[in-house]
Amino acid sequence: MINKLECKIGNETLVLETGRMAKQANGAVFATYGGSAVIATACCSSTPTEGLDFVPLTVEYSEKYYAAGKIPGGFIKRETRPKDREILVSRIIDRPMRPLFRKEFGREIQVVPTCISADQINPPDVIAANAASAAVHISDIPFDGPIGCVRVALVDGSYIVNPSYDQIERAKLEIVVAGTAVGITMVEGGSHESTEEEMIQAIETAKEPISQICATIEELRRLAGKEKLALAPLLVELNNKEEIRVYARELLSSALFTKIKQERAKAVAQAIAAVKEKFKDSLTDDIQSKLFSKLMDDLQYEILRSSILDKGLRVDGRGLEEIRPITCETGVLSRTHGSALFTRGETQVLAVTTLGTVFDEQIFDDIEGDRRERFMLHYNFPPFSVGEVGRLGTGRREIGHGDLARRSIEPMLPPKEKFPYTIRVVAEVLESNGSSSMATVCSSSMALMHAGVPVSRPVAGIAMGLITDETRYAVLSDILGDEDHLGDMDFKVAGTKDGITGFQMDIKISSVSTEILRKALDQAKRGRLHILSIMEKTIAAPQSEISPLAPQVLSARIDPEKIGLVIGPAGKNIKAISEKYGVQINIEEDGSLTVYGKDQKSAFDARDAILGMVEEPEVGKVYTGTVKRIMDFGAFIEILPGREGLCHISRLAKGRVEKVTDVLKEGDTIQVKLMEIDHLGRLNLAAVDSLDENGEAPQRPPRSEGRPSDRARDTRPPRRESYRDR
Repeated sequence: MINKLECKIGNETLVLETGRMAKQANGAVFATYGGSAVIATACCSSTPTEGLDFVPLTVEYSEKYYAAGKIPGGFIKRETRPKDREILVSRIIDRPMRPLFRKEFGREIQVVPTCISADQINPPDVIAANAASAAVHISDIPFDGPIGCVRVALVDGSYIVNPSYDQIERAKLEIVVAGTAVGITMVEGGSHESTEEEMIQAIETAKEPISQICATIEELRRLAGKEKLALAPLLVELNNKEEIRVYARELLSSALFTKIKQERAKAVAQAIAAVKEKFKDSLTDDIQSKLFSKLMDDLQYEILRSSILDKGLRVDGRGLEEIRPITCETGVLSRTHGSALFTRGETQVLAVTTLGTVFDEQIFDDIEGDRRERFMLHYNFPPFSVGEVGRLGTGRREIGHGDLARRSIEPMLPPKEKFPYTIRVVAEVLESNGSSSMATVCSSSMALMHAGVPVSRPVAGIAMGLITDETRYAVLSDILGDEDHLGDMDFKVAGTKDGITGFQMDIKISSVSTEILRKALDQAKRGRLHILSIMEKTIAAPQSEISPLAPQVLSARIDPEKIGLVIGPAGKNIKAISEKYGVQINIEEDGSLTVYGKDQKSAFDARDAILGMVEEPEVGKVYTGTVKRIMDFGAFIEILPGREGLCHISRLAKGRVEKVTDVLKEGDTIQVKLMEIDHLGRLNLAAVDSLDENGEAPQRPPRSEGRPSDRARDTRPPRRESYRDR
């Protein structure tokens, strides 16, 4: 049976349908919004695994090229591995849904939202999130949802729900918000230096449409939902649980407050080992060992949270709003275009900036259309940064953290017209104990300034945390890894002294109040300003010049109608200039010219050559020309690329010149003045040395018009009569 429900969200209607497609999945929903459509499925494995301490969930969002009427580019004409955008959307869906699954379910869960229609107006990511939520909720998979998801943009002073691509392009602020009927659970987005109050208002704007979506999904479950499968909790209790708890609590309470991360981890491991040794006779099998490990985790959770709420004391001894010691350095690497090292406590990031040409831009071929990006930020998190052994590579986490840092810095970059470079920043996490993504923002901002990129203002970031119980709460500034793991909220805010540029919030509890959100934002602002003040002691403004190791860029503008002249047939002219001067040349349709050279001289010479090709000769102007041909009556001199004029023998010098070769030879350079352009467009020149005090040249015989009547008498013998003349 097909069931279909609708709800008006923003300017379009969200339609959720089930029972027509993918009926063998545990749950499947076909969602449309405008002309965009997503089908989402949810499946789980057939048997549970007992004692799992995590949710084995994977979300695999994908976009089909046919959705936008396109065929994939390149040699492989089918969709292959996930693109960064698909991974980022998968994370947007995963993060608000994961806390709503039960660990006790014990089965592998796979959610697959697929964009199968794209109208180029409505972004499919929030549609996919709602379709995924609905597919899981109507399925037999236990789920404490549903969630709803919307995008909110601040455009021309108004908050718009689910804006179009065009509106997003014009927005001051743009965030994706997800939540349950109870409250908000995830926020992610960026802005052009928005205020804290503008951010709160955007989140508040999202609450009503999210509630509508959740109510619609609940109604769809009432109509078409399946009975939920049973959980698989461990029914066995830990032997001697209370005795172990009392003994372990005392040891862990001491070990957990060791200030240095690795020493703390070692102390905690030793404490747990001591407890395990004392009660080894009680840990009779694998189930008992798993229950013991869970109790140790629960105890650490209780001890740290109660210390913060009861005493205001954190793991490393800091106060709630205290930020770890910070050191900053620039110019760490001598052969790069820009570099910076940012260290905050036990988190350290090395950022390196590289400047390239327009030909280095990242090209994207996706359903939104072909596009190019001139700013890239790549985040690397090797296992040695946390003292571990593991595989090197780029995973979903690296892509997500890099995108957050990129989004936070991009609003401060100069426009392409002002700074026509492609910019790549690579952030290498060398040490990590919490908030490495925000340390990436800080180090990247400094590396850009060290490279001479004229950013509007420096950007800093800080990660906030939240600890709550039924009656109390504490907001933590600059959280550690342990506080992130044991806390109720991970709340990252990046920005300048004037406002917020990047924002990400994940909540592990049902919701947070506006009061808590406002306090967290205000506290984050104070922390951000503190970090900026330290960064500015190292580098307060961009370097006045870029590195001599970076490509030298010169810009100009030519008449668009003369672009073809510069390029030449089959690119002959522009290729010749590129090869001659060793440069790269880019010309836009509007006539914008950019020349990239290894040094300033090559860039200037190439630019001048191009401008000379399109320059119109100006009567009365003095040019430095090159002698191209010598005739008995004068010399032909090139004053602009491809433009020659005649300097008559009578105008080569003030005195009489018997032969042109007495004063010139081919290849010589000479200063000449353009005296006139005749009615046939020919250029008449005079050597500067031949001019009188008034800048006038000696009179010379008029140039031949080239008509037979003006030619000299033909002294050749008469033509021999041929058969055809008869």
